[in-house]
Amino acid sequence: MSYELLGITVLWTFLYGYVIVASIDFGAGFFNYYTSITGKGPIVHKVIDRYLSPVWEVTNVFLIFFYVGLIGFFPSIAYYYGTTLLIPGSIATILIAIRGSYYAFHHYGPKKARWTQFLYGATGLLIPASLSTVLTVSEGKYIFVNNGNVSLDYRELFTSFYSWTVIILAIVSVLYISACFLTYYAHKAGDMEAFHILRKYALSWSLPTILASFLVFLSISHHNWEHFSGMLDLSWMFILSSLFFLGAVFLILKKQRLGLSFIFVMLQYAFAFYGYGAAHLPYLLYPYLSIYDGFTNEAMAIALIITFVAGLLLLIPSLYLLMRLFVFSNQYVQGKK
Repeated sequence: MSYELLGITVLWTFLYGYVIVASIDFGAGFFNYYTSITGKGPIVHKVIDRYLSPVWEVTNVFLIFFYVGLIGFFPSIAYYYGTTLLIPGSIATILIAIRGSYYAFHHYGPKKARWTQFLYGATGLLIPASLSTVLTVSEGKYIFVNNGNVSLDYRELFTSFYSWTVIILAIVSVLYISACFLTYYAHKAGDMEAFHILRKYALSWSLPTILASFLVFLSISHHNWEHFSGMLDLSWMFILSSLFFLGAVFLILKKQRLGLSFIFVMLQYAFAFYGYGAAHLPYLLYPYLSIYDGFTNEAMAIALIITFVAGLLLLIPSLYLLMRLFVFSNQYVQGKK
């Protein structure tokens, strides 16, 4: 495997980790607000707070690693994305800052204001929508280079069918992943009232998730045929993703082995996510930039790969200990400590 492929694989792994961890967080924010206005908040909030309290500080670590590594491995990417994504990136940064402020008000403030819950819920949907812009524009037809000047066609971006299907998929995926995890977490906590509510959410968002995935698959065939052809060549990955989706929904429907059902959810998104990324290669921005254009020098590439692999090997055990000692501790999850 070349350094270019190894570098982008490591970065894609960090991004996948962020997709899973952040989706649970973002979806929890939406369900936290939604249940508060439907009168089910007192039942569900206990489960959400138990999960978020020990882990909200580490959610963005994956994203930071990804963006720092992206610039480190592919410095030329800043030329194409830096200016064009200034507005969407700034919006996402502001939303993340607002979300961080919620934790301070919620966990350390004397009162639980309704407006902070609204911001928490709204940012849970708006952040993935804004971040999905990066994947959207990477498909081409949105960014143009004329006489060395890079520009983003906002009109095309906001009126494109493909662009909106990606946004819809990002939002419903967040709600589906989060609901599936919280269903398992409520069951482990023995909180059956919360479990039945969250299980209904998980099943309710499963169908929109698969429909949105189909719409993205359909729209990309019209938007970027070369990428779509690559996805067809890797169709076995998407078939496996669909089978894991069916397995997860079946277990949730039967109320059986809910921990395994969430592993199926992670595998569902792993195969779809890596299949999408592999089919997109070698382009980082179609058709202007590939992973072989402007790649950093060999010495820097080796240093970055070692650093990021070491960071991944440190981060995964740290998350495991965090989950083991707090999130999945029987006494903690049941509210005994």
